[in-house]
Amino acid sequence: MSTPTTQSGLFIGLMSGTSLDGVDGVIAAFPSAPVQHPVATLASAYMPFSASLRAELMALQTAGQDEIEREALVANTLSSHYAACVERLLADAGLRPDQIRAIGVHGQTIRHRPELGFTRQANNPALLAELTGIDVIADFRSRDIAAGGQGAPLVPAFHQAVFADPEQTRVVVNIGGIANISVLHGQATPGQSRDVIGFDTGPGNVLMDLWIKRHHGKDYDENGLWAASGQPAPALLDAMRKEDYFAAAPPKSTGRDLFHEAWLARHLGSLPQLAAADVQATLALLTATTIADAIAQHAPTAQTVYVCGGGAYNPYLMQQLAQALQNRQLAAAVQSTEALGIAPNHVEAVAFAWLALRFDQRQPGNLPLVTGARGLRILGALYPA
Repeated sequence: MSTPTTQSGLFIGLMSGTSLDGVDGVIAAFPSAPVQHPVATLASAYMPFSASLRAELMALQTAGQDEIEREALVANTLSSHYAACVERLLADAGLRPDQIRAIGVHGQTIRHRPELGFTRQANNPALLAELTGIDVIADFRSRDIAAGGQGAPLVPAFHQAVFADPEQTRVVVNIGGIANISVLHGQATPGQSRDVIGFDTGPGNVLMDLWIKRHHGKDYDENGLWAASGQPAPALLDAMRKEDYFAAAPPKSTGRDLFHEAWLARHLGSLPQLAAADVQATLALLTATTIADAIAQHAPTAQTVYVCGGGAYNPYLMQQLAQALQNRQLAAAVQSTEALGIAPNHVEAVAFAWLALRFDQRQPGNLPLVTGARGLRILGALYPA
């Protein structure tokens, strides 16, 4: 993307998602006046988690012994990891810390229970500010939850700001560990609201990653090759699609608190034994069909579906999504967000740079229709350098 000539500041965005694979970081430049591209990515970096860090983050997804101390220690480790990513970004861009307005960091979600009034992201933003010498803005979800919202998804507001087109309805699908959609309406037609709709549709890669890890020791199914070698099992797919979450009306959000190993085992245990590759193929189809169901219900006239997140790099999954849309008589084309100027694996990191910008400007970062909050809220907390 071309760099805007008039900038409101440079912000770093750091995102580590439900897949628990590593941290994506970007330096984003935002214009102070409307330009053709509302954001430019000046540098990007990806730093994978070590096997031990990933294992500890996975273990903290469920209750365990001494978890308060373990979470605090892993937060310190994460902050050092984030700081190393920031150092690499600055070096690649040839920038100094004092040239960055702020870092927006999501942290690593280990519990998300908005129905109980809390969410928990492992993070130590004070340590990150100390290590980098840059202001840090973190804890983006809590204020929305305090206002009665889900605290997620937060990216639809960013999608609206940078991806919306007044001439057409677009859907942005993020397929990370969990999948979520943003419906960006074009010009309103009679009976159609222009409000953005966004929610978690259900599993993205989380169950597929779990299954291939168990059978092949791999963190993910590269290019969907293992899934492509199997045949989807209709009985398993039908059983999983009966999960109440899929039929629930938005606003809604989910995570590993629902879609985990025990959830999958329960469904597998009620059916005759299946070949492992067939289960993988079925899990891919579950992701594709639940996304397509959501689009059919909330954006049947969408012209284009833009996909971001790690799932955008899985050709088999993209093929299944395109086919699922066709099966529902939807004409939307499926493309990567690369076509809109931001690489699929950078979108969420840029989104948290944008949320840091919104906090810096004391502007709201949530969409109440998406999260269910009582109103617009400024999201985040500042940790000065």
